Amino acid sequence: MTMDKIFKDVVKYYDVTIVNLINEKYEISHMKAFIEFVNSKTYKMLENIDLKMYEFSPLAIFDMWENEKITGTPQTSVYLRSVD
Repeated sequence: MTMDKIFKDVVKYYDVTIVNLINEKYEISHMKAFIEFVNSKTYKMLENIDLKMYEFSPLAIFDMWENEKITGTPQTSVYLRSVD
């Protein structure tokens, strides 16, 4: 199994898990939740293997997505804020 295949499987796991979290919390269809997630900046970050977003739990990625939904940027998430 190649690293690219493993990474795609990991992203797929995040897709399913986070779409379910969005569906449960916001009571929207899975398809709408999926569309909202894959069109987000958070998802683009998750797809970038160099950012190593796979090191975060799905709940942390969900928090980033939710912060992006509220503020327009995933960087407002407690998981991405820099500590001054």
